[in-house]
Amino acid sequence: MSNWVYIENIAAFEGQEVTIKGWLYNRTDKGKLQFLLVRDGTGIIQCVASQKDLPPDVFAAAQSVTQESSLIVTGQVRADKRAPGGYELLLTGLQIVQLTQDYPITPKEHGIEFLMKHRHLWIRSARQHAILRIRAEVVKAIRDWLNSHGFVNVDTPILTPSSCEDTTTLFETDYFGEPAYLTQSGQLYNEATIGAFGRVYCFGPTFRAEKSKTRRHLTEFWMVEPEMAYVDLEGCMEIEEQFVSYIVQTVLANRAKELQTLERDTSKLEKVVPPFPRITYDEAVKLLQEKGFDFKWGDDFGAPHETAIGEHFDRPVFVHHYPTAIKAFYMEEDPTRPEVCLSVDLLASEGYGEIIGGGQRTASYELLERRIKEHNLPRQAYEWYLDLRRYGSVPHSGFGLGVERTVAWICGISHIRETIAFPRMLERIYP
Repeated sequence: MSNWVYIENIAAFEGQEVTIKGWLYNRTDKGKLQFLLVRDGTGIIQCVASQKDLPPDVFAAAQSVTQESSLIVTGQVRADKRAPGGYELLLTGLQIVQLTQDYPITPKEHGIEFLMKHRHLWIRSARQHAILRIRAEVVKAIRDWLNSHGFVNVDTPILTPSSCEDTTTLFETDYFGEPAYLTQSGQLYNEATIGAFGRVYCFGPTFRAEKSKTRRHLTEFWMVEPEMAYVDLEGCMEIEEQFVSYIVQTVLANRAKELQTLERDTSKLEKVVPPFPRITYDEAVKLLQEKGFDFKWGDDFGAPHETAIGEHFDRPVFVHHYPTAIKAFYMEEDPTRPEVCLSVDLLASEGYGEIIGGGQRTASYELLERRIKEHNLPRQAYEWYLDLRRYGSVPHSGFGLGVERTVAWICGISHIRETIAFPRMLERIYP
């Protein structure tokens, strides 16, 4: 019996008979020759069925198999530069596991609403497959870098009693008669766990009930959030640029085939190496005004502003020292200029906007207490958070990287909805 192998490993079996278990991606009928593109999740290979070399029932099966039918093929592996992946399979056997009828996604053009409704099938296409393979590589690179640089993965709650960011974007649920919220961030809990481990990260889904239809927003998205004790704003930026450049360079090294499928211009990603440029919020405002934007100091950046700033540089750019009034309550104030805080956002190159938000957290009990009052937050819900400033408070920093925005940038795609298998948006919760 032939070896069952995966297509990604096919080069090791040249000249041998192997078995591949998968699905029919496409078929070309050349009469006495049938060319079957078979995929198995790891790749696509061309399988050649020749009428003169096969029993009649096997050739008939090759003629009748339909798009996305599941099948098991056996054949000799042969190198062929013209074939997808450089190898093809000369068929000696074919078994149809399930014959598909009227597969809804055909090679013709479909509208985005149709494709999103059939997302469970759309992810089988070469383009969507490439994006999701790159996402998996990004996730692996994230964990590999953090785990190898002394960070401990500590899981944080998804159900929380209070907000971390904007209280108007919370998904509320009933928790045995008490209100609870789907997490916006694990950061506050990370600030507790650095007291035990020094360097930590959490990695999981986060939720924002934003009524936004932009190409950069999902209501459920994945975020990795490292937090570090005894690290200031400058140290935070140094870690971020090492981290992001490692992710990008790892994808370039390991997912070249998928980037090629997406027709990504990788020359721009090759420039994503430290150091990244650093500008203050003040300098960013001046840059926007020079570019013709009617932008006032104290305003927050929208997508057009982030795009304009990011396009000005050939690699990601740090914007730091934002106005205190537009950032979260826990940000450390600049001691020489309290109207700005020690915050930093990382804007991706090529106009993809913010992929990281973070900065230095306040270490002062008195300042945190005052900020809780200024933001009209319920004191009782944050007593445990205040405890962190009572018992062994230290300077500390952290950040959150959005996986979907990072994947969109690396893949060079225009909408964030394609960066996760089943996106959750304002008007989409199916499938």
